[in-house]
Amino acid sequence: MQNFSYYNPTRILFGKGQIAAIAGLIPAGAKVLVTYGGGSIKKNGVYDQVKAALKAHAWLEFGGIEANPRYETLMKAVALVKSEGVDFILAVGGGSVADGSKFIAAAARFDGADPWDMLAKRAPVSSAVPLGVVLTLPATGSESNTFAVISRESSGDKLGFGSEHCYPQFAVLDPETTYSLPPRQVANGIVDAFVHTMEQYMTYPAEAPLQDRFAEGILHTLIEVGPQTLAHPQDYAARASQVWSATLALNGLIGCGVPQDWATHMIGHELTAEYGLDHAQTLAVVLPGVLRHQKEAKRAKLLQYAERIWGIREGSEDERIERAIAATEAFFESLGVHTHLGLYGVAGTNEAPSRVPARLERHGFLKLGEHGAITPQAVTEILAARR
Repeated sequence: MQNFSYYNPTRILFGKGQIAAIAGLIPAGAKVLVTYGGGSIKKNGVYDQVKAALKAHAWLEFGGIEANPRYETLMKAVALVKSEGVDFILAVGGGSVADGSKFIAAAARFDGADPWDMLAKRAPVSSAVPLGVVLTLPATGSESNTFAVISRESSGDKLGFGSEHCYPQFAVLDPETTYSLPPRQVANGIVDAFVHTMEQYMTYPAEAPLQDRFAEGILHTLIEVGPQTLAHPQDYAARASQVWSATLALNGLIGCGVPQDWATHMIGHELTAEYGLDHAQTLAVVLPGVLRHQKEAKRAKLLQYAERIWGIREGSEDERIERAIAATEAFFESLGVHTHLGLYGVAGTNEAPSRVPARLERHGFLKLGEHGAITPQAVTEILAARR
């Protein structure tokens, strides 16, 4: 097991009716900015619950944060935070709202000329406005980690940053707030959490059996409850397990002391920026390609994955590996998330094997994966097989 330092200060409030508890977690006298997305929270009752919880606070709101939060939109919120003297940000929504709110929190206190430098130039984040999250879409784990991914429309870039200053102070996970999600978003969330887990699990043995079992438990749970919660959206038990799995997939725990990959995500970000595909759709396309391309480097873990997750114990090593990857593809497809670019009907994706590596090179991502072995040429080969 590798050395590690683990720190996660986010308080989790899990279960029915927990939104009311935020009243005691936001400092008295703090001026609160409530951030959200397209306005669905005003239709499903979440907004009213938040409003009731904030009755003792002065607060204002900023809506319209996109599914891939845009720098241009978020900078309007940054100006609002500064002009109104906001002391606390409450993100109400899914991962995009949480990511966008982290950027707002950090950008409002950024000392440099352009907060985009936090992403493009890795400028340090020295402070951030405190924030909390009321989660309405389980997927990214952003409600209890440091990371955020932001798009900039003017340049066509999609980049990430992270800082311990951006840990949410608390996160409310009430499965009932997710009941009204459309099936596409539920399925995307399941795939996103699955691939988050794989990025930390599917590398090479690191003498970390507990972390492996944690990761395998999340994968098994998602395979079990994913179809259930799609078929029965108000099945509280299934949805609760999905919500908690998505949080645990990326709160840092399963990544302690183990090598991590993240090539699938880096390639996927560029696919989203270039073609507008949903984040989870890109992950479903790319992951099987990465696994096949990196079969030798990942052989030991692929065989473990085949046996422990899919129960595949017979056949040659190569046969077992291929069956495991095919089972992964079949699982994604069973959720309605396609695994080949051509199935999305997006114009221009045949050019992805040349366009995406060029984007990665422009951003300096020349050696992806746990071994740094996935070069732009390798990305070309991976995407050529996923058309």
